[in-house]
Amino acid sequence: MIKMLCAVLLIVFTSVAFSQQFIIKGKVLDKISQSVLSYASIRIGGTASGTAANYEGNFELRLSRGKYILIASFIGYKSDTISVELNSNKTIAFNLEPTGVRLGEITVLPQDNPALEIIRRTIKAKHIRNDKLKSYIAHAYTKGTIKTTNDFSPSGNNVSVSLSFKMDTSKLKITGIIENESIGYYEKPNKYKDEIIARKQSKNTPASINTLTGGRIIQNFYSDDIQFFNRPLPSPISDDALSYYDYKLERTVASDNRNIFQIHVAPIKNTDPGFEGTIYIADSLFFLVKIDLNLNAPANPGRIFDKVNILQQYAKYENNIFMPVDYRIFADGNALGIFKFGLELNTIFYDYRVNSPIPDDIFNMAIVKVLPDADKKDSLYWKSTQTIPNTLEEQKAYTRIDSLETLPKSFWDNFHILSTSVAINDNISITGPLSLYSFNRVEGNTLNLGGDISQALDKRLNSGVRISYGFSDKKFKSDFNLSYYFGEYRTSILSVTAFDKLTDLFGESVRYNKLTSTLTNLIGKYDFRDYFYTKGFSASFSTDLFPIFHIGAGVLNRTDNNGFVNSDFSFLNSSKAYGSNKLIYETKVNAITMNFQFDIRKYIEDGYFRRRVSQSVFMAFLSGDATFSGNELGSNLNFQLYKLYFYSKIPTIKSASMDLIVNQIYSNGTVPFQMLFSLPGNISAGSQYGTMRTLNIGEFYGDRVTMFSMEHWLNDEVFRFLGLNFLLDWQINLSAHLDAAYLEISPESKAIITQPYTEFKKPFVELGFGIGQALTPLRLEFTWKLNYFGTRNFVIGISSNLL
Repeated sequence: MIKMLCAVLLIVFTSVAFSQQFIIKGKVLDKISQSVLSYASIRIGGTASGTAANYEGNFELRLSRGKYILIASFIGYKSDTISVELNSNKTIAFNLEPTGVRLGEITVLPQDNPALEIIRRTIKAKHIRNDKLKSYIAHAYTKGTIKTTNDFSPSGNNVSVSLSFKMDTSKLKITGIIENESIGYYEKPNKYKDEIIARKQSKNTPASINTLTGGRIIQNFYSDDIQFFNRPLPSPISDDALSYYDYKLERTVASDNRNIFQIHVAPIKNTDPGFEGTIYIADSLFFLVKIDLNLNAPANPGRIFDKVNILQQYAKYENNIFMPVDYRIFADGNALGIFKFGLELNTIFYDYRVNSPIPDDIFNMAIVKVLPDADKKDSLYWKSTQTIPNTLEEQKAYTRIDSLETLPKSFWDNFHILSTSVAINDNISITGPLSLYSFNRVEGNTLNLGGDISQALDKRLNSGVRISYGFSDKKFKSDFNLSYYFGEYRTSILSVTAFDKLTDLFGESVRYNKLTSTLTNLIGKYDFRDYFYTKGFSASFSTDLFPIFHIGAGVLNRTDNNGFVNSDFSFLNSSKAYGSNKLIYETKVNAITMNFQFDIRKYIEDGYFRRRVSQSVFMAFLSGDATFSGNELGSNLNFQLYKLYFYSKIPTIKSASMDLIVNQIYSNGTVPFQMLFSLPGNISAGSQYGTMRTLNIGEFYGDRVTMFSMEHWLNDEVFRFLGLNFLLDWQINLSAHLDAAYLEISPESKAIITQPYTEFKKPFVELGFGIGQALTPLRLEFTWKLNYFGTRNFVIGISSNLL
């Protein structure tokens, strides 16, 4: 028995010993100058594994016990090979010898640009490569750094950076770091997925930011589908590249026993968005082996970036299929001169399995999935997995940031005079200075207090309470809500509300915030809202039946009463009187509610939630709800009210896209005035997305409505087509909008309406366009009525999500 136990222990010990990971640390240097070779490639001979050095030329490999041949390579240098017998941690150094310049071995036509023939052959080789590539699986390690001039801290579940409105000239420093290990899957024609199996970040950075490194943010320049800032950009070896880019063969460098063509590339038209920099192409196979490119100015939205540099290298795998071995982005900018920032993303790929079978259940609606234990990896795990070694700057940043986050924070650390809420801790916040006061003509001067619990109990519980007092109507109001999420990805929701408050008439159609109406009241004595009192409760439960289909049901109890003008206060226009407040139909409504949402958008499973993502491809979703009210439920009115909402985003020309919105409302029975649907209108000189620009707020309403809205975001494509370079330099954007509506009121609902009404039995139509600047959150819009002429036949409005 003792001998057997010893044998078992020996087997276990031997297994552990031989599976133990050892670390090879190293540096890649120029043999002559001893300068570091940043981002040099290191491969393990005879395998599909390897890594890349960091900016300081340092690298790390974590391998099991055994003998290995390591090969370091860098374009313009002879590769260096080191044989390592690994039975303990090792430190090595590669010394790469520069190679001379060689003449290219390529036949060109007389007077032809030699670079063009190289690109033609490279595009042909790209197609051969892409035809061979059916699928792949690859491990990846990603490190991202955020650089600002001041340290930032999380505020609740968000990250806030304190900004001062003065020129920011301080030096950038690393103020946030994220790291993750992932597995990427790809299968033709367009299936892809990233699984994040481990992640960590500096203490001031939310884990959810880690998911931004997945999906399609990591580009492959062998693809024609390159996207930056939701703008498609042609790769330097895309099928149409020869008509878009200008190429210049700078020199031919040697790398081991092959020539590498070094070619400068830039758009032919300096107003076209694209890449500018250097690409490297192997002359024997005409494969792209490295890119070192910058986004040019037209591809830089709002010119907020001073530089966006992309670096990517490729290595040859089986069947001459070249695959990326890394992907790096370096960006820095200065928004309006007051906020300097920098971003870096470094990814290395290893353990490729090219054209290996992939399980059928890998691909689904989730394009990024964080595995359940990704946040639970300890320091021992990170010591045994492949990473990019921290630079000295990164090491200092981790120490500084984490030490700052351990310091106790007071209430005033999160307090800002212009904030709508103030965080007490990660989950609790209270009303901020900007929300403490409001004014309307019914309540008068109003004091607002409240608090919120956000993502408590493992990010499942949200709750909030609001208490306010109007000094003119002399009434206290209250509003309480609570929601609890169930399921692995919190896709089932139980919600409860209780309220006794003043609320907006047709509130779902008013697109302006409370601060805007407070200011129009106090300055212009203009209250564009109408109000009524409502008291009651609601409860609902909803859940995902399928990843694309969400359904729910609930109950509603409310008693509605009229509100009246109680205040004449305003800072200006004391002689002017407020308009009367629209009267509602006072009644009690008890109802059963039902709702659904059909959403085909892909999503990210971030470890807690499924978050839908909007991409620059076709997307659409449909939602609807129904309200059933009847005497048998204790309601004063019998009616059924149905609402449908459809939204679709359609790519059109290059970076342009079109939003289509359709609202459909239908009723049976007697619907109270306050539950009718109002066409969303605007204030004077205002203009909001998805509204009828030439109509006033609450001007037209009904319970049998079809509303159509089209917004075509043309960006700068029209100016680019017309060659208006001065508008391109100013980053001027163009949009167009078309809005139409049928509107009727059922005979039963008409019988109880006391307000005047108008119906659109033939479609009302308006048409217009908008002009804006890429960095400015304001858009000037011009809109014309095409029929139903009267007031506001032509309007000029300022559109901004700040209003």
